[in-house]
Amino acid sequence: MGRKFNVLNHQYVPQHIRLSREEARRILGDLNISLSELPWILSSDPAARAAGAKPGDVLLIIRKSQTAGESIAFRLVIPG
Repeated sequence: MGRKFNVLNHQYVPQHIRLSREEARRILGDLNISLSELPWILSSDPAARAAGAKPGDVLLIIRKSQTAGESIAFRLVIPG
């Protein structure tokens, strides 16, 4: 059929980056937080799927902000 639509290419969807286990461990250690303290994102979320995230992965989400320039958030991917 036609081409697949990549939700990450849409102008209103923030950048989603799947971190490696080592990157996630290092960043969470620097922030002094654990995986259990992160907000969740479902593995079925279209942006998580497009980023190739699986349950247990950590996503780095970069949003554009008019006041701060960029806003950075982390999400733990859970089944669902």
